[in-house]
Amino acid sequence: MKVTQHIENAKGETLFSFEIIPPQKGKSIQELYDNIDPLMEFKPPFIDVTTSREEYIYVDKGNGLLEKKLTRMRPGTLGICASIKHKYNVDTVPHVLCGGFTKEETEYLLVDCHYLGIDNVMALRGDAMKDEQSFVAKEGGNNYASDLVSQIYQLNNGKYLHDVMDIDNKADFCIGVAGYPEKHLESPSLISDLKRLKEKVDAGADYVVTQMFFDNAKYFEFVAKAREMGISVPIIPGIKPIAVQRHLQVLPQIFRIDLPEDLISAVDKCKNNAEIRQVGIEWAIQQSIELKAAGVPVLHYYSMGKSENIRQIASQVF
Repeated sequence: MKVTQHIENAKGETLFSFEIIPPQKGKSIQELYDNIDPLMEFKPPFIDVTTSREEYIYVDKGNGLLEKKLTRMRPGTLGICASIKHKYNVDTVPHVLCGGFTKEETEYLLVDCHYLGIDNVMALRGDAMKDEQSFVAKEGGNNYASDLVSQIYQLNNGKYLHDVMDIDNKADFCIGVAGYPEKHLESPSLISDLKRLKEKVDAGADYVVTQMFFDNAKYFEFVAKAREMGISVPIIPGIKPIAVQRHLQVLPQIFRIDLPEDLISAVDKCKNNAEIRQVGIEWAIQQSIELKAAGVPVLHYYSMGKSENIRQIASQVF
């Protein structure tokens, strides 16, 4: 079932969902199951599974020289989606990236999703590689998330890259895209960023999931400005609880977000990560209660494969 159908069927009730990352290659999927199991009591209608783009590693050739090679440390998104769908009877949302994929590779992935009965995809540009100053698409790939959305939308209408097919069993993906309440780090302003979001919606996106934020006022302002711009699709807030001291530095650095002074002060008073984790849980509970009271369609949690803090938050909210 489509994410938008789940929202419609909820008739105004706020739904619970979360996002996981595939385990690194060589590791078992059981650890992932162990972290999903405690969250199933909250009846998530869908679970997102991230996709990692390629990265460079250096392989020792044994003669004092290093060879630069491309690899993916966390493959398996589609297989994990299929496994979760089968094991838990829940819809899954694979993330589909521009970065690192040609349009042909993207089409093959979408065809496989269609075969497996996956109804939803999250269309993202993806980040620049670590040694790149700015994003560079793979040769033959999509440059922007709006281009990727257009490709998926065209496939929904039977238009493949090299064929137009008149078929009864067309794909009909519900397309999610990302939104940035504090603007994307590469955007010169929030309004400019909202214009890019409008382009993605106009290209065929059905709903938006926001990047994490820690001040609900920024989410509400973002939604209000999006509506003024004519963006009418559901806008789902993304929540991530603070868990360790270094989050105070790395989250603003990586995601270009602001942390509220009250949250910073509370974390600074903690003596260890266990206390910080509790502060993060309590802050996310208050965020979630306020957002739910405002009638958001879904509360979407960035679990990053760890579920205990998400379970504690959800138990107080749902």
